Amino acid sequence: MVDSVALVKHEGDVGKALEEGIELLGGLGSLKSPFIIKPNICTGVDKTGFAVTNVSVVEALVDLVLKEDSNLSIKIVESDSESKFADEAFEKFGYTSLEQKLRIEGLDVSAVNLSRLPTVSVKLDGLYFKKFELPNVITGSKYFVSMAVAKTHYLTFVTGTLKNLFGLLPRKDQSFYHAHINDVIVDLNRLVRPDLCIVDARVGLEGWEGPKTRRLGTFIIGRKPVSVDATMARIMGFNPEKIRHLVKAEKYGLGTINPKVLGKSLKSTTVKFKPPSRLSQTALLN
Repeated sequence: MVDSVALVKHEGDVGKALEEGIELLGGLGSLKSPFIIKPNICTGVDKTGFAVTNVSVVEALVDLVLKEDSNLSIKIVESDSESKFADEAFEKFGYTSLEQKLRIEGLDVSAVNLSRLPTVSVKLDGLYFKKFELPNVITGSKYFVSMAVAKTHYLTFVTGTLKNLFGLLPRKDQSFYHAHINDVIVDLNRLVRPDLCIVDARVGLEGWEGPKTRRLGTFIIGRKPVSVDATMARIMGFNPEKIRHLVKAEKYGLGTINPKVLGKSLKSTTVKFKPPSRLSQTALLN
């Protein structure tokens, strides 16, 4: 059965757009605690205002989820990295305020710095990892959402819901993994297996932090990260069959390069991006 992806135009109401996309997919599925949301908080200084997942999108998803099960334990997670400290970024980009507001209402919602959590040893017969340490909250039974922003990236050509899981690695010097980033991304997604993938493509970036912005006005929503990111690549004017980490990840049941598109058409949502100017030789297939 071919996987499906919902393309939804943003008409001003984020919650309505997310709800429409999730309904096109047949709903959220079986919810679990912890319900983990991984936004893309890649920097502590967002010069364009669009490099980081906007907290309003996370809040809209939290509202939708809590309408279905108000007893869920929701954790919004990010790790320290070379470009930021997660706790400072949570504060700066409104995640700490969201946590405080919802906890006052009696809801179990927290912003969690993964770099401060205990880790567990994980074994995986991976492309890169065989045995490694991950924060304990992201292993085991959970519902996991990867919530990304549409961007190009010099290491991986595009960065979407697959690359977003790179931020689960708890070590601050994450560039340690850059030489093997395609394999690392695939391994992380094989281990975590997102249940829902969302790309906020209202405004996309050429470059992981800009400077050029492109207005797409779209949300891309699906259950499998390859399907969502391949669709993202196409509406950015790129061929996903040439993007190395997408092709590798497809082989492990993480979605399809050619999903069924529901909602708006690819043609009606496409805005051509320029490819990264300083591109890693390993980002694309020949």
